[in-house]
Amino acid sequence: MDAASHEEWPVQRLARVSHVSAAHFARSFKEAFGVPPHRYLLTRRIERATVLLRDTDLPILDIALQTGWNSLGTFGRTFRDITGESPSELRAREQVAPHAREQVPGCYLSAAHRPDLTIAVSEKRRQDAGGKNAAEPTGSIETKEIT
Repeated sequence: MDAASHEEWPVQRLARVSHVSAAHFARSFKEAFGVPPHRYLLTRRIERATVLLRDTDLPILDIALQTGWNSLGTFGRTFRDITGESPSELRAREQVAPHAREQVPGCYLSAAHRPDLTIAVSEKRRQDAGGKNAAEPTGSIETKEIT
């Protein structure tokens, strides 16, 4: 998935490559990496897009297509939901700010800029919009004390 994050990686394909069932693969993957396979792949795509936005002058549409999105709109919305800024805002900020990246090992840079996808993007979108967390109860339950 890391080497070809621009490709589609449904759980069935990953399980087939790993020679296990889809359910076993998804469960084992989440145990090993702390996030489901889809979020892991999404993290890698956002990381790659961030590097391309920062270090190249490629059009944003080309970056979206190279990192696995089929739509500029979906890429832009997902990128903003995860990073908090649009691809063009990130590019403008990164290109204006002076960097001393040459002195910092690449693995540290990757870790520092890795998106935090411990919750689903749709849940993050609801939280940012001021909605309730899906894990919170929607109503109150009255309890009676038994004597």
